[in-house]
Amino acid sequence: MTAENTAPSAYLGALPEWDLADLYPGADSPELTADLDRAEKAAKSFSDKYKGKLVSLDGKVLGAAIAEYETIDETMGRVMSYAQLVYAGNVSDPEIGRFYQSMQERVNDISAHLLFFSLELNEIEDQAMAKQLKAAKAAKYRPWLEDIRSFRPHQLEEDMERLLHDKRVAGRAAWNRLFDETMADMRFDHDGKMLTSEEVMNMLSNPDEGVRKSAAQTLGRELEKHARTFSLITNTLAKDKEIEDRWRSFARPESSRNLANQVEDEVVDALNKAVLDSYPDLSHRYYAMKAGWFGKDRLEQWDRNAPLPDADYSVIPWDQATDTVLNAYRDFSPDLADIGQKFFENAWIDAPVRPGKSSGAFAHPTVPSAHPYLLLNYQGKTRDVMTLAHELGHGCHQVLAAHQGNLMADTPLTLAETASVFGEMLTFRKMLRAQVDPAQRKVMLAGKVEDMLNTVVRQIAFFNFELRVHTARRKGELTAEDICDIWIEVQTESLGPAIRFDENYRWYWTYIPHFIHSPFYVYAYAFGDCLVNSLYAVYEQAADGFAEKYLDMLRAGGTLRHKELLAPFGLDASDPAFWQKGLNVVRGLIDELEAMQ
Repeated sequence: MTAENTAPSAYLGALPEWDLADLYPGADSPELTADLDRAEKAAKSFSDKYKGKLVSLDGKVLGAAIAEYETIDETMGRVMSYAQLVYAGNVSDPEIGRFYQSMQERVNDISAHLLFFSLELNEIEDQAMAKQLKAAKAAKYRPWLEDIRSFRPHQLEEDMERLLHDKRVAGRAAWNRLFDETMADMRFDHDGKMLTSEEVMNMLSNPDEGVRKSAAQTLGRELEKHARTFSLITNTLAKDKEIEDRWRSFARPESSRNLANQVEDEVVDALNKAVLDSYPDLSHRYYAMKAGWFGKDRLEQWDRNAPLPDADYSVIPWDQATDTVLNAYRDFSPDLADIGQKFFENAWIDAPVRPGKSSGAFAHPTVPSAHPYLLLNYQGKTRDVMTLAHELGHGCHQVLAAHQGNLMADTPLTLAETASVFGEMLTFRKMLRAQVDPAQRKVMLAGKVEDMLNTVVRQIAFFNFELRVHTARRKGELTAEDICDIWIEVQTESLGPAIRFDENYRWYWTYIPHFIHSPFYVYAYAFGDCLVNSLYAVYEQAADGFAEKYLDMLRAGGTLRHKELLAPFGLDASDPAFWQKGLNVVRGLIDELEAMQ
């Protein structure tokens, strides 16, 4: 199902809008109400049946209990997936906001009946658990149980866990909602036109420097007006996290995220150090070269993502973008392309820019009994095509992993970015091979380098920004200016002396949703990009069979860790040299650009 885009960019062609009826017919549908009622009844019954008894269950009964829990959890997941997607479609609508909040509260109340389950699972001694796992029904869930039990050292008493659980809707979730609605309601006055944040940020890659400068200054000025709100949200959530981390005995602000990602602190440290040490040879070197292309000693901050002087500014219609991405996928694996095709044949993608719509892009896995949905804000640029390739990679990964079931389909963030970045790389390489014009090849290489710098260097800079903010917040509340100072310090370190920042850029930290929604999420992008660069190097040298091994990796979902998943390809993320392999791909592209001078 598609709908004609009525925005000024109608020349993009018919842009698809998603149909959420595969989840529920509507927010007031009897089906949704029935699922909530059924889940509530099942959760209460589950608690009555199993609470206080898990230690004494044999493996067969424990396996049956986990299966029962999984069914209830999936029902609640379906409800919340629907609510989240409806909300993302129009964050500004107060009725939709009310519906979203109501669903959060109802599901939160239902899940409170299930809270005991993971807590009691962690009370089972290792020897007893080993005996229970001898039963096939329980052994099926071994990866999930191992993930649950990895949090044993950080688990609190049941009453405390219940309190934290119940307060979440009035705590972190409420501050998240305030951020989302503040951003969605903001309008940026650009030459008399009131633009959304997505529209004005899109202008930062306009070929006209005057447009870029005006957009950058407009963005900063408007963000500054809301600085008190954004700094309050940031301070509150950082303090909230510090309190919970302290009670759970997490020594470092990022440690809880690392544990959730099933990756060791030391591995993340190695990635962080490798990228930090590479700043001079990557971002500093590239932006100095780019400044030269523009005939400048230094680039203004609004020139960082400026297209090259020889860039092709033609708009890429949706159908062309679709063909480009799917053909790239098909060259690699017809099976992968067939999965991707389903997203376009069905109403699984929402592509147009609309007022109130969530900015950026994402792939939502929903639940295994349904299918993923993709949200884009497609405006016809090459980067938009890459975003489509990226999110489609996520979507295909989620489809392939769905057979693992609701508890084990989800992949840790560090691995979740693998399929998306690999999809981007496939698309880029195909487009590059087809380009014979040296000038346009240079433009494409530069664009890819910038995308990689935005994924690796910029996301690691974001990670270090978060580290410094959260560390400083432990000493007391930060002013908006304090946060701005940290932001500029980190940006200067990462982007180098060839970029000049104006006062408006000091406020750009305010619009980045990952800092609010998922603290310390951002390094997963750099992890995924470096991993994929190493993986792609293996692919280029591999004999037949790589594609099937790759699909097997995606099919594993959350059942295997990074060491197990990478072993068939001869890669090991715990080896510091691993990260250099990935970074060397970026170096090689910059070397190629230097050779074109």
